[in-house]
Amino acid sequence: MVDFATPASTLINLINLYQPVKMIDYSHSNIELVSAHFIGNKANEQELQVSEHPLDVSEGQLIGLLKKFFLDAFEGNEFFHFDFSNGDLSLNPVCQFAKQIFDSQEAFHQHSIDIARHLHEQTNHPKIKSGDLYVAFFTGLVLDDEVLDAIGLFKSENKQSFLKLLAQNGDFQLVSEDGTAVDKLDKGCLIFNANAEQGYKVCIVDKSNKSIEAQYWRDFFLHVKPLADDYFHTTHYIKMAKDFVVKKLDEDFAVSKAEKIDYLNKSLTYFKENDTLVEEEFAKIVFDDTEKEDAFRQHRSAWQEQRGLSSDEDSFHISPASVKKQERVMRSVLKLDKNFHIYIHGNQELIERGFDEERGKKFYKVYFEEES
Repeated sequence: MVDFATPASTLINLINLYQPVKMIDYSHSNIELVSAHFIGNKANEQELQVSEHPLDVSEGQLIGLLKKFFLDAFEGNEFFHFDFSNGDLSLNPVCQFAKQIFDSQEAFHQHSIDIARHLHEQTNHPKIKSGDLYVAFFTGLVLDDEVLDAIGLFKSENKQSFLKLLAQNGDFQLVSEDGTAVDKLDKGCLIFNANAEQGYKVCIVDKSNKSIEAQYWRDFFLHVKPLADDYFHTTHYIKMAKDFVVKKLDEDFAVSKAEKIDYLNKSLTYFKENDTLVEEEFAKIVFDDTEKEDAFRQHRSAWQEQRGLSSDEDSFHISPASVKKQERVMRSVLKLDKNFHIYIHGNQELIERGFDEERGKKFYKVYFEEES
């Protein structure tokens, strides 16, 4: 039940949390240019095949299918920027090709070939799949209420078989064809013409769960690192808080699993009900004594140092999209052997832990008013 005394900003935050968040709007965008090339696996002695000319994508239905194939998979919540080992963006090939395309589209097709060659050079592990590379130039994409041009890099690695029924001379013939499903983009990258001096604003799709393939696309080919925005800060803070509660808290304090779940619930509630994180406030609300608060702050400092994160972010705007995604891993389930699961959603004082000496087993006692 909603408390109508709740501040309007909090209500809006809660509403947004349970709605799909799509920061990229392509409903009024145009695909100006598309080039396609085949990227063979260099490690398996498969060649690179480049096309002589861009594709003709002027037909209306084809444009609609390409927009769905290219752009539907991008949620636009987590962003990256181009980088290189020494911070020199002039040494990042994809960043430089993107800059040249944004400066002038006259040599778009040649730059798409340059990108394909660079990708082929990185396809040097036997397990990396060969596939079709599409390079596209978009206008009219809307990101955070700003209309931007963008360059898209899309790799299709998996083909599907389709049945096609042909009518011939008053009869039918059934044939099979292999093609690309427009709702299953394997790897993708959108480079928005924004923040050019900092390495642009980049969004990535990679459906691979294998580390070598993920590294191949994001680290070896694109050379990107996460953009330190609200989504990034919220994600890392929630992960850090969970790591402290689950792995570190009981090293110095006697806490039960039910108490740990209570701390996780309090953490998540804070992120759901506030627009901005203030570390001093968060630590006092979630933990119940100064010693735990101090231990939490020490853990956060160590977490930041290990990951090379900035240590001066004691306050930031909370990203509802990040909270929604991280909520899935903030589990409030108490597993008891293989017989019972207890879901704890709040008020840890209503559950007691004990030991039955007669049976020689531990037990939990749960207090409640109604059952359904």
